[in-house]
Amino acid sequence: MRHSIFVSMTLAATVALAGCQKAGDAEVDRALEAVNAIDGAELSDIMLNAADPNEGVAYFQRTLGENPGRVDLQRGLAMSLVRARRYDEAVPAWRKVVKNPESTLDDQVDLADALIRTGEWETADKTLDAIPPTHESFKRYRLEAVVADSAKEWKKADSFYEIAVGLTTRPAGVLNNWGYSKLTRGDFTEAERLFVDAIRQDPGLFTAKNNLVLARGAQRNYSLPVVPMEQTERAQLLHTMALSAIKQGDVEIGKALLRDAIDTHPQHFETAVRSLRALENA
Repeated sequence: MRHSIFVSMTLAATVALAGCQKAGDAEVDRALEAVNAIDGAELSDIMLNAADPNEGVAYFQRTLGENPGRVDLQRGLAMSLVRARRYDEAVPAWRKVVKNPESTLDDQVDLADALIRTGEWETADKTLDAIPPTHESFKRYRLEAVVADSAKEWKKADSFYEIAVGLTTRPAGVLNNWGYSKLTRGDFTEAERLFVDAIRQDPGLFTAKNNLVLARGAQRNYSLPVVPMEQTERAQLLHTMALSAIKQGDVEIGKALLRDAIDTHPQHFETAVRSLRALENA
């Protein structure tokens, strides 16, 4: 009898120990899975932010082959294709993301962005229209403004640009786009104001400086604006101002500005030299 009780107790202890062992193994497996998930997320971030865009594409294509259906990997592939400027491939990649049950409204915005990059303006417009108006984001309204601009719906464009500016702490880029929109409409004074505001937000934004010179030149104001600029930038802006003057028919002023640009540039300014020679030989 004692032997029977002892055997039973031993079996019970063995079963309990085995149960503890299985529970411990399960905990270890879960911990390893968590670590792998963290490592995978970090690697995905690296591929999206630091790696060569085409390396990112290859990584996400390979990883998706091992984990098909994961929306984060689908999204990473689509984003990498955009970074690599492979827009024709990015559109179907974003469509696949949007069809995933775990996709978000931001994914639809990114699909619209890819469509714009491939020139599919009407489809991009429909994609944005399908997003609920309650989804307010900087990128959504920036794209809405660009689409409205392309359709010459100026009031809508201005409204969307204004909303987009209010939804970001770094509005320089959208202010520059808005200013360029005004420039193409012939509203040079308002364009100039927006470019100045863009430069105030980001003193290093050369595109806005160049556009500002174009806006001033269109008004036959051939003095450089008082904005932060390096010597090379000053030479380039003088060159832009010269071309603007020549376009307005003020050829002699254009020649003088080209000479200033050549003298100002710290190196040989071949583009300005060729422009000046062409004028003098005409």
